[in-house]
Amino acid sequence: MGITPFPADDEKLTIDPDELQKATLGRWSDAHLWMRKEAESADLHHPIDLTLAEHRARNLEQLKLLTERNLISKAFPKRFGGEDDHGGNVAGFSELVHAHPSLQIKAGVQWGLFGAAILHLGTEKHHEKWLEDVISLELPGIYAMTEIGHGSDVDKVATTATYIPEDGEFEIHTPFKAAWKDYLGNAALHGKAAVVFAQLITKGVNHGVHAFFVPVRDEQGNFLPGVGGEDDGYKGGLNGVDNGRLHFDHVRIPRFNLLNRYGDVEEDGTYTSDIDSPGRRFFTMLSTLVQGRVSLSVSSSLASAVGLTGAITYANQRRQFNASSDIDEEFILDYQLHQRRLLDRLARTYADMFVSNDLLEKFNEVFSAEDDSDQNRQELETFAAAIKPTTTWNALDTLQECREACGGAGFLAKNRFTQLRADLDIYTTFEGDNNVLLQLVGRRLLTDYSKEFAGQSAGTVGRYLVEQANEAVYQRSGLRRVAQQVVDLGSDIRAGEWLKNEEVQHELLADRVRTRIASVASALRSVAKKSQAEQAAVYNQNQYEVIQAAKCHAELLRWESFTKVVHNTKDDDTRTILTWLRNLFTFSAIENDLGWFIENGRISQHRSRVLREYNNRLVARLRPYAQQLVDAFGFSQENLRMDITSGVEQQRQDEAAEYYRAQRASGDAPIHEKVLRRRAKQAAKQQKNG
Repeated sequence: MGITPFPADDEKLTIDPDELQKATLGRWSDAHLWMRKEAESADLHHPIDLTLAEHRARNLEQLKLLTERNLISKAFPKRFGGEDDHGGNVAGFSELVHAHPSLQIKAGVQWGLFGAAILHLGTEKHHEKWLEDVISLELPGIYAMTEIGHGSDVDKVATTATYIPEDGEFEIHTPFKAAWKDYLGNAALHGKAAVVFAQLITKGVNHGVHAFFVPVRDEQGNFLPGVGGEDDGYKGGLNGVDNGRLHFDHVRIPRFNLLNRYGDVEEDGTYTSDIDSPGRRFFTMLSTLVQGRVSLSVSSSLASAVGLTGAITYANQRRQFNASSDIDEEFILDYQLHQRRLLDRLARTYADMFVSNDLLEKFNEVFSAEDDSDQNRQELETFAAAIKPTTTWNALDTLQECREACGGAGFLAKNRFTQLRADLDIYTTFEGDNNVLLQLVGRRLLTDYSKEFAGQSAGTVGRYLVEQANEAVYQRSGLRRVAQQVVDLGSDIRAGEWLKNEEVQHELLADRVRTRIASVASALRSVAKKSQAEQAAVYNQNQYEVIQAAKCHAELLRWESFTKVVHNTKDDDTRTILTWLRNLFTFSAIENDLGWFIENGRISQHRSRVLREYNNRLVARLRPYAQQLVDAFGFSQENLRMDITSGVEQQRQDEAAEYYRAQRASGDAPIHEKVLRRRAKQAAKQQKNG
């Protein structure tokens, strides 16, 4: 028997837009809306026809506007005019993405990287000397970490900072071109100083990567002695940001300029640190990077929301083809394929927004010192490393699909899809390459898995891997409730109810992570006592599976955040619609990896067929609420600045409909040849039948 149709009265449900918007914006909704309103200002937007030089100059002037309007100081200490509000700062900053991504990223370089490095890696003496000028933009800065030869592998950067005790100075040096700092915002033109990450060497010992404040330009914009650089020129996007390269030829800076919160050098060259482990010290210093990853996650989810608002609004107005009527063309959102294209991604974007809010909560815990424990910092790093790739990749996919879903209109610059996608392209590889970040997540999952099975025999672990045959492991993993033990007896309804069960959904997604990681752990366990080279070779052979496990973990995190919002939603109708949207997110995630679930015996062939049918039914069920779901994001036309959201398409459709209505009413409408042929056939048939 087929799936029972959904109730005919579904369309009577109404969404509470205020509650839904607060859910998408999270704890810092006020900060979001405050900056969103500011971002409506035309002097923070960019014309599309600027030259490279004009684009960069305008971007710098806009940064000055941000300081004049006091829009950037939330995260800084109160004594510098800030609010010590780290969560509110990121929430507000993320809203600059729809003003203009170049403005957002240049602001992020100045205050989220350069300024934040001085704040979090420096001490009071550094704050007093530089922060006021950083906040006011009197001191435009550069965050000089990435090198031509070392991007994600920061631990191996080749730039050195060698301490000269007789002079009380560090010597900053890039020994070869691969050590030049590259892709640096503000480096080509505007930066006067840089926070340079270099290997700290003193008394012949390399103490690893530390951060140093290094002046690079004079007041006239000329490089200081020993400092050189190049302009990176035109990029694929973000051309308002003046990216460039820097290199240093034995440049001397005072000992004072070592940002020494986590490691210091005495006058005689003695190195000291409160963190004994060089590895932990390195990761603690690099934790300032997590702010950028959190910001990109929140910003990317907003960019996806902007794109979907444009595409769904257009699809609710644009008509094409006569499918069910000889008179009226169909709204393109009424076609199932269009629904799957856009509503699947709408569900994903809601998941991204909810999980980004949870990530922001965790970030605020650490940076506001609510819980700045080493354990919580590690959890934050892993959380951000999982969600930043997910949200940035989804933004690119969503913007591209929205562009295509709008046809030629989507390719016009005035509808912003192409430029937004070009600008957000780099989000996938800066602040950490997405695939490298997912390896960090995978390694953390392996560590947690190893701890869980610590002390157990290899046989116990092995039996878990052989389809979880061991009863104790089988019960603990919760797989008994997930496995295909219930006979559906051919009932699509029963299969559908099973799929809609929250516990089943969670266990399907969680078990997928666990099983993938267990497989890798087993391979690594077999070479645990062998050489480093052999262990590295086995890990490399399983690297793809590690990445897949990390992606699945991110999907599970998104599901959990989505489900938490569903449970916390007070309005009954809104909660119902969000439940459908959460189910669409879940079913689409499973459908996209259906081969794994079938291959590993988690879903039967029958249930897989029901899943596909149910997905199609779900998008049809959600279709009447699509406009409300994007309107709940709360973007004004000044935020969107898309021609297709301005109402012009509806005006065109109304004009065309009125023209044809009046023509039909007048009796002057020409008769189509196909109509005449159909009438002739009918007449001939009637004549034949007497």
